[in-house]
Amino acid sequence: MSSIFKLYFPSLFFFFSLAPWVPVVGLEIHAQISSNSKLFSGSQVQFAAPPNSLVSFFDASLPGTLPVLNRRCVEAAVMTGLALNCSINKKSLFDRKHYFYADLPAGYQITQQRVPIAVNGSLSYSLCIDNKMSQMVTKTVRIKQIQLEQDSGKSLHDDTRSQTLVDLNRAEGQLRVDANVSVHHPGEPYGVRTEVKNINSIRFLAKAVDYEIQRQIEELESGRTILNETRAFDSKLGCTVPMRDKEGKQDYRFMPEPNLPPLILYDAKSLPANMNHQQVVNIDWIHERLPDLPSVKRAKLVERYGILPEHSFTLLNEDGLTEFFEDVIKQTQMKPKKVIGWILKDLLSYLKQHSLKVKESPVSSFLLADLLNRLEEKEISSTAAKQVFAELWKGEGKTPLEIVKEKKLQLIQDQKDLEQICQAVMAIKAGNRKVLNKLIGLVQRETQGRSNPVLVKQLLEKKLSE
Repeated sequence: MSSIFKLYFPSLFFFFSLAPWVPVVGLEIHAQISSNSKLFSGSQVQFAAPPNSLVSFFDASLPGTLPVLNRRCVEAAVMTGLALNCSINKKSLFDRKHYFYADLPAGYQITQQRVPIAVNGSLSYSLCIDNKMSQMVTKTVRIKQIQLEQDSGKSLHDDTRSQTLVDLNRAEGQLRVDANVSVHHPGEPYGVRTEVKNINSIRFLAKAVDYEIQRQIEELESGRTILNETRAFDSKLGCTVPMRDKEGKQDYRFMPEPNLPPLILYDAKSLPANMNHQQVVNIDWIHERLPDLPSVKRAKLVERYGILPEHSFTLLNEDGLTEFFEDVIKQTQMKPKKVIGWILKDLLSYLKQHSLKVKESPVSSFLLADLLNRLEEKEISSTAAKQVFAELWKGEGKTPLEIVKEKKLQLIQDQKDLEQICQAVMAIKAGNRKVLNKLIGLVQRETQGRSNPVLVKQLLEKKLSE
């Protein structure tokens, strides 16, 4: 009875690269709403709670108990609908979906089949061409509907004792997906679809869909037919396997839910005068509090900091990275275009190498900003800065300045000392102008990265011209 809603994506992907076959994928997504209590009861929602420890009389379907709709869940569904460009129905209805299974003690599930809370939305997304972030295309998929639905219980199968236990806490996680897949030739009617049930990760979803598309194409090209069946994805084998056929389609005997009145929503125009706003759900009020969507956030990052669009995708795709980047910007004199390089090339690569999240980074935004300030003020070279960052990553509590002094990484400021080093290096190369860059590298090596490359170049050019 935890709070969930369904999103229906009809025809999600079209893979034209597989011509002459056109696959069509529709997704039914079960997403658990973040709420303190369940959709129709006051029982607490807590992931991984002991079995049946969060079950009210209504959750257990005791006679005479009635559902009470959770306002928070309605608001979350409306917010989701607005974010996905749906039309919000000011009047939606609840239905009973009848089927009999051990984890559904009432014998029916409360859902929204006829008039759901939101319909006819769209979702735009971007993807890379040939894995190149600089070459991205935008695609849009349709969303059929969003509906509030009572979650079923969880069956725990004990094969050793040949018995099944039931947990009615009904808080099974945050995401489950059913994928409906079919293939057809361009211009022809859609093919027979199969349904791959209860996929619990985006990675498995992609693998299941890819496998099912290829399986159906091979079946049809071999002269066989596709069965209208329910399949499961075996993540270990990387394939889908039959569960049951759908030739005899189950009759769910949908009927209006007699214990719940129609769900009425309002906007600023339809809100009755003198009505307490605490007693209603106002669509406009929710819309005003809708946070920036990813596309808006990316556009703001590009405009505000002058970074490349592909960099904005990376910042948003890593949890907490945008906030880290902006914290560094606030504390450093370095321009954002240079800061982003340190964030993406250095910080992010270290995080991925050690399988850490941004919030687990041993290098805080303050320490990185301090390091970049010293680099910007030409106290250290970029080579030395990389060394300091590596030391900071060890998490020994040292500041960039302490590491610079300990490792003697300060840039050599005495021009006479640099001139002597340049003269010594030039003597080795006999004043050959063609090897200027190599000479600069030799000076850097001689000074252990403590020389300013720009100044070294000027000194060497002066020496070579004498």
